[in-house]
Amino acid sequence: MTEKEAITRAVQHYIDGAKLGSSAEMRRAFHDDATIFGYEGDSLFAGPIQKLFEWNDQNGPAADLKANIVNIDIAGTIATVRLELDNWTGTNYTDLFTLLKVDGHWKIINKVFHVHADSG
Repeated sequence: MTEKEAITRAVQHYIDGAKLGSSAEMRRAFHDDATIFGYEGDSLFAGPIQKLFEWNDQNGPAADLKANIVNIDIAGTIATVRLELDNWTGTNYTDLFTLLKVDGHWKIINKVFHVHADSG
């Protein structure tokens, strides 16, 4: 498996977790100490990645979610990914991830997101 394929596989756990409404599946993509930052309206949504897992479980499945990995940039043991998400239960997002290869596995270390105003 190439590094790009391994990174895509890690991000797919995140996508699948969103589609299923399952933090257990989503958690597989993230390092335990990962963080999240972004705005929901005027409110900053920031902190430990557990906040995303809790939100995802409460939000429920996003069965109609469409996800597109726009870019993967790799430099040795670090990488960035840009992911476009359409119709996450009615909302469109752009996610930017930083990843680190930890013990031979790619893990998302940080997620920043943008909510598109034209969603819904």
